[in-house]
Amino acid sequence: MNYPTPHINAKPEDFAKTVLMPGDPLRAKYIAENFLTDAKLINNVRGIQGYTGDWNGTRISVMASGMGMPSIGIYSYELYSAFGVEQIIRIGSAGALREDIKLREIVMGAGACTNSRYGDQYHLRGNFAPIADFSLLRTCVEQAEQMGLTFHVGNLLSSDTFYDDGAGDTLAWAKMGAMAVEMEAAALYMNAARLGKRALAICTISDSLVTGEATTAEERQNSFTDMMELALRTAQAIEEK
Repeated sequence: MNYPTPHINAKPEDFAKTVLMPGDPLRAKYIAENFLTDAKLINNVRGIQGYTGDWNGTRISVMASGMGMPSIGIYSYELYSAFGVEQIIRIGSAGALREDIKLREIVMGAGACTNSRYGDQYHLRGNFAPIADFSLLRTCVEQAEQMGLTFHVGNLLSSDTFYDDGAGDTLAWAKMGAMAVEMEAAALYMNAARLGKRALAICTISDSLVTGEATTAEERQNSFTDMMELALRTAQAIEEK
C-alpha cells in the first residue's frame, strides 16, 4: 500500500512501531498533551488526530480510530500495511455486561465476539474467533498488577449497533461469558491476524448495562488515566523486549 493513504497524510517514519488507538480524537489529543513529550501532530485528515512523541524514553504514537468496526478497520489496516506499525493497542470505553464488573474498572479483551459480518471478507467456511496477541496481553496483565489496578481478562463483545432494536440481545452475550460490549476490537484483531501483526484492546468501563450506571462524556475523554498509563507502560515494556 502506498502512502499517504486516503485517510492518513503521513510517512512511515512519522509513526512509532506501537500505536495507542482511542476512538475519540480528543482523547488522542489529551494523551499527547498530558503524557507524551515533544509530541508532534502527524495526521489530521477528517479530524482524526495522530501524534508521535516520547514517553519515558520510548517513542510512541497515538491516533484515533473513530467509532465502529468499519472505521477502526480502515485506520488499523492502513497503519499496519502502509506505515510499518507492528502493534496497535486500542484504549476505549465499554459497557459492562456483568454485575461484578464496576464503573472505571479495566477489561482486557483476550478475545472479541461480534455480531458483525466483518469477517465475511475472508471467505472462511465457518466463524473466525478473533483473539488478542498473547505477548501484548501478558505484558498488559503484568503492568496492571504492578500498578495495583482492578482488571478483568476475557471475551469482549464488539457490536455493530449502539442502539439495538432487540431489547436484551446484547445482555444475552453475558450467558456465554462476554464481559463487556464495545464496538471496535473484533475488526482490529482480525486485521492483525490477517496481516501478521499484533493487537490488544484495553477498555475502561464507562457504563453498566446491568445496573444502568454511567460516566459522563467528559469523564470518558479526560479521566480514564489509569487505562492510558497502563497502555503506555505496556507499549514501553513491549518495545524493550
